[in-house]
Amino acid sequence: MTTGGTDGWMTKRAGRRGLWTAAVLAAGLGALALVAPPLTPGTIESAPVTVITTTPPAPVVPLTPEELSAQVVPTIVTITAPAGFTTTAGTGIVLSPDGVVLTNHHVISGASDVTAVSMSNGLIYDAEILGYDSVSDLAVLRLAGATDLPVAVVGKSAEATRGDAVTAIGNAEGGGVPVPAPGVITNLGVTVNTRNVSDGSRNQLKGLIEVDADIRPGDSGGPLVNAVGELIGVSSAGNAVTDRTETSPAPQSYAIPIDTALPIVEQVLGGRSSETVRVGPTPVLGVAVKDHAEMPAGAEVVAVSFDSPAERVGLTKGAVITEFGGSRIASSADLNAAMSSRRPGDTVAVTWVDAIGQPGTGSLVLDEGPPR
Repeated sequence: MTTGGTDGWMTKRAGRRGLWTAAVLAAGLGALALVAPPLTPGTIESAPVTVITTTPPAPVVPLTPEELSAQVVPTIVTITAPAGFTTTAGTGIVLSPDGVVLTNHHVISGASDVTAVSMSNGLIYDAEILGYDSVSDLAVLRLAGATDLPVAVVGKSAEATRGDAVTAIGNAEGGGVPVPAPGVITNLGVTVNTRNVSDGSRNQLKGLIEVDADIRPGDSGGPLVNAVGELIGVSSAGNAVTDRTETSPAPQSYAIPIDTALPIVEQVLGGRSSETVRVGPTPVLGVAVKDHAEMPAGAEVVAVSFDSPAERVGLTKGAVITEFGGSRIASSADLNAAMSSRRPGDTVAVTWVDAIGQPGTGSLVLDEGPPR
């Protein structure tokens, strides 16, 4: 949100025009709840024919709204993430008693520091960003000094079907009070194109759970649970209208399946960075780049931050980076990939061609910056 607001995402369903949305987003973490007892063997009717009878699974008894809130609300945190001149409000899901929290990347993107309020004890915690995946829009935090926190009961999103009753709970409108939004699953495996209304950044999310729950700004990163309160998704986007003068459309919201999120949590906790997953502090080069359409191929610099490693080494607007840390750079994606294995303080050799065609080379030390 801008200060006084909430984190914002506008999304468009891939392949459809006119649908926009604004949404404010461990292995071994959390218990997998069984919703039915195992089948029990019956008796042998006669030999040599063996007939096995089984007891039908006990029917799943949905929780009442009050029971569901009592189970889920203590397992969430409200998140505040200042970023420059704006502050983002969102939600997080507690996955371990010592404060491992799952949320959306867009909730903490660019944040200089992050704080979280536990809905179980009301305490305010400083939150360390352990890692994130900007492509999947997920982030993993740890609450400093947290102990004995209630944790989410983790279900299996693979078992979700259309028509299933679900509830999203989160920090709606950044009010600091969890608000439940009931609905049903309307589609599975959905792709949406997103735009963060706070900074204009865009992303495409795939394999989402579509629901008709009214996910509001501030709910991002909060739990989507099934009828028995099991976590099956991470709320990420919705079409809520924040302008009270506009007519609200029928709710249409999206969540990242928990089966997609947990492997990323595992990867972050295991300390394994990859091309999309960043673990630990974020290194900063200090440039904005785009693909260079002409020769030489590379990452063309479109902006250089003041007093950044890039500026100090002599990179200027219009320069084309062709090599970084010994890796050939043919596109902006190549540069991002080369940065993915780097950490703040690393010394890196850079080769480029400037805007008038003059070659350049230098060695720089990467700064530390906010998650990006």
